[in-house]
This record gives sequence, C-alpha cells and structure tokens, in this order.
Amino acid sequence: MRCGKMAAAAPSVPAAGAAGGCGGVRRRCQRLLYWVPVLFISSILCWSYYAYVTQLCLLTMTNIGEKVVCLVAYHIFFMLFVWSYWKTIFTLPMNPSKEFHLSYSDKESLEREPRGESQQEVLRRAAKDLPIYTRTMSGAIRYCDRCHLVKPDRCHHCSVCDKVNNCVGFSNYKFFLLFLAYSLLYCLFIAATDLQYFIKFWTNGLPDTQAKFHIMFLFFAAAMFSVSLSSLFGYHCWLVSKNKSTLEVFRAPIFHHRTDKNGFSLGFSKNLRQVFGDEKKYWLLPVFSSLGDGCSFPTCLVNQDPEQASTPGGLNSTCKNENHLFPAKPLRDSQSHLLTDTHSWSDIGAKAEKGKVGMSNPALTMENET
Repeated sequence: MRCGKMAAAAPSVPAAGAAGGCGGVRRRCQRLLYWVPVLFISSILCWSYYAYVTQLCLLTMTNIGEKVVCLVAYHIFFMLFVWSYWKTIFTLPMNPSKEFHLSYSDKESLEREPRGESQQEVLRRAAKDLPIYTRTMSGAIRYCDRCHLVKPDRCHHCSVCDKVNNCVGFSNYKFFLLFLAYSLLYCLFIAATDLQYFIKFWTNGLPDTQAKFHIMFLFFAAAMFSVSLSSLFGYHCWLVSKNKSTLEVFRAPIFHHRTDKNGFSLGFSKNLRQVFGDEKKYWLLPVFSSLGDGCSFPTCLVNQDPEQASTPGGLNSTCKNENHLFPAKPLRDSQSHLLTDTHSWSDIGAKAEKGKVGMSNPALTMENET
C-alpha cells in the first residue's frame, strides 16, 4: 500500500517546524540509504563487465572463435540482467483502488466512535460490498490507519513503498523473478567460461599479468554469488508454485472462518500464469504480463491442513464445509478466465451446501515485500 504519512498536530508553530525539519532530514538520509544496494550491485556489475570483456576475452583469450562466442553470449546475459534489474527497481508500486477508501461519512463515523466493536461495525458496513475475506488475528476487518482505507486481501502497508528499489510487489514481482534468474545465469556463465583461465593462472600456466587479479577474483565472486542466488531463486520459485508471499509462509492468511495456508493457491499452472501471464512468448522478457491489475485476485478455499497451526481465538476452525457468503461476482474481471474451468458463483454456493468446498472467489492485491 502506497500512502502518505499523517502529520500530528503540534502545540506551536516553531515546534512543528522543528519536527518537520528533523523528519525531512531523516527522510533524505533514508533515501540515500535505500540506494546503497543499487549502487553496490551497479558497481559490481560495471567491474565484472570490464574484467570479463577486457581482461578475459580481449587480452587473455587467444582463440578468435572462443572470443566471439563468449562475447556474444555474455552480452545477451548482461542485457537481460540489466533490463530486468532496471524494471525491478524503477517500476512503481500499485495502490489499492478507490473502492477500498472510506467515504467522508464513514471517516467521520470512524473518528466519532470509540475503538473497539463500534469502529468494527463502521468498517463492516464499509466493506460489505467488497470481496474482503481475510481478517486480523482477532477476526476484525483489516484497516490501515495511515491510508484510511480497508485493506485488500494480501495487502500490507509498506514503510518503504515509495522507494521501489527496496520494494517488491504485484507490479514488479515478475521482473524480480527474472532478475534473480538472469543474475544467476550471468554468474554461472562467467564462472564456467572463466574456470579454465582461473586454473591456469592458479597453477602459473599463464604469465603473471594485470589480468591475473581480475580473472581470479571474477571467478571467486561469480561462484559465491551463484550459490546465494540459486538459494534465493529456488525459494521464490517455490513461492510462485504455491501462490504464497513471504509473509504468508510465516503467517497463514486468516479467513472469516479459519486460517488456510493454501487459500490463494489455484494449482501450479494457474499460479504460474498469475505471475507470468497467458502469453508464453513474454515469460522470459522483462515486460509486464502478469494477470490482473493488482486489485483483483482469484482465490480457492481448501480444507485446513492438519499440520497447520490452530486457528486464533475467536475464529471457528471447524467450519470446513460451511457455506461462505461471497459477492455474486468479483470486483474485477481481469483474472476471471483463470477460473473458466470451474462452475458459476451460484453453483459454488449450491455445492457448498452439499458439503463441497467452493472452487473460486476473487481476492485482492498481492502484498508488498520489503
């Protein structure tokens, strides 16, 4: 959720000015810190380009054919790496749509009511026509005090969402996955083609030149980054296959009647298509092809896993076959074709009454990860 910060009232103008000045300095310092990882990766990438292209290919390799093949393949991986990383850090996060913002009258009612059940009644009225199925640990409607809106499912307030270089969400998650994949391929390619020259320099099979340091350190760096990137990329591939966010791995989403760690999974194929889209020709390119608009996601209610943690107090963990009341149609139709092989909304309700679980219903916005 991308939103502004509310400024608290101050007793005097000078105090407010001083607080605002301190806050401005702190925000500027935070902005500089947010770019440290970007500058680090960019500097490593620039050095690796010089070390591989100049020191290894142009000055060390003697076979012309090997030079051409390595340079062409290297620049392909380099271009895809830079392209996906650029899209990851400069793609703006998506915001919840206006349907989730409270109206002026609802805001006034919420401010007048004391905290507790009275405020929840206001939020329940505001959310009655929204496809909001997840709740807080206490079973309450999820509400963002800073944004003044009802939180869509799987959406959380991100403290750094205005700094996209440290924020991964619906709008750039595909780019982030491709960045991990191409950076891993980039490192593996460098390590594989640099290995024989690394061994030759290590065993003094080549003359001791300036290229020795670059080639040897290039191999060490590529090998170490390959190990770490393979672990991170494998973890996110598993998340995509299960349609989970990093937060949902540690804390299963809480629905109206129970927790369900697999509540948003539609099966491997559909989970993959949600991130990469229907057109396979775009899957390997850093262009946006994810299904939906960031404010509408299908979900699938499944039986509670026996190994799953017990439902928090106040929620009924035994209601596995209850008839869940959902809107007659989704708020958004941008992903409805994912569910074309399932039955209609009325059929779902009828099957639920017979003791079967509904196969689909809309859910909203994947959360931002920091």
